[in-house]
Amino acid sequence: MTKKFHRAFGVYGIIGNDEGLVVIKKNGGPYINRFDLPGGSLEDGEGLQSAIVREIKEETGLEPDKLTQLGVTSFKYPWSYERWRYNQHICVFYEVVSSTGDLNYSVSQFIGQDSLGALRIPLEKLTIENSSPLVLKAKDFLQKQRIFDPTNCQIKCNFLPKKTSDGVFQPKTLRGRLFKSLTNFAIS
Repeated sequence: MTKKFHRAFGVYGIIGNDEGLVVIKKNGGPYINRFDLPGGSLEDGEGLQSAIVREIKEETGLEPDKLTQLGVTSFKYPWSYERWRYNQHICVFYEVVSSTGDLNYSVSQFIGQDSLGALRIPLEKLTIENSSPLVLKAKDFLQKQRIFDPTNCQIKCNFLPKKTSDGVFQPKTLRGRLFKSLTNFAIS
């Protein structure tokens, strides 16, 4: 029996308020060429809180002082990767209550680094066309008085970038709808 779903697990930080959100410029994985939340996979034997602190520091230059774990959810979407046809991305979300350091527009590159750097984007500029589903979940959290909705989301369309004839990846516009919406997003 062939397995259809690849499963990814990671920790992700929400750093923002009702005016803007800190996002990374994604350079790998299924959200390449989109804004994504800082975060990622755990290293061997690493705890959740240690992983989120490390990931945020590596991807943004900020060092979280105080974190609150919000909850867990997952996103399912089409993704052709090795032998799998779909991805199920299981995510533990944290709110970064306070941090030190400076936001880095560019960050050190190393094997496994999928961030080109971080920036703060106004919430109204974060859309289904330019952001990962994690960013949209964070936007929803910030706009709804910091209430985290753990509802799992299934995304009907493939939003991966397409490769042009000259080998450059271009973002692909979403053409589908979310089966279970990210509460009150206007998605067409």
